[in-house]
Amino acid sequence: MLKAINTKILLAILAALAAMGGALTYQRHEAAKAAAAPAKAAGILQQQQKEAEERKAENEAFRRRVEADKKKHNSAAANEGKTWQKYIP
Repeated sequence: MLKAINTKILLAILAALAAMGGALTYQRHEAAKAAAAPAKAAGILQQQQKEAEERKAENEAFRRRVEADKKKHNSAAANEGKTWQKYIP
């Protein structure tokens, strides 16, 4: 009978140690995850900033191209009157 009580106490101690070990493992895992979160957020932020800069550069190049096209197409209309003045025989 004493041996059965000792076995039950031993099992209870082992169960408590297993629960504490599980809690400790979970706590370490959560701490590691919390420590990695700012680094991940910083990486995402850097990537978003890089993409924003690329989009800004593309937009600026597109605007320059549009302005150049405007000037090119408008130059013919601006000089049209001069060509007819010089054409008179």
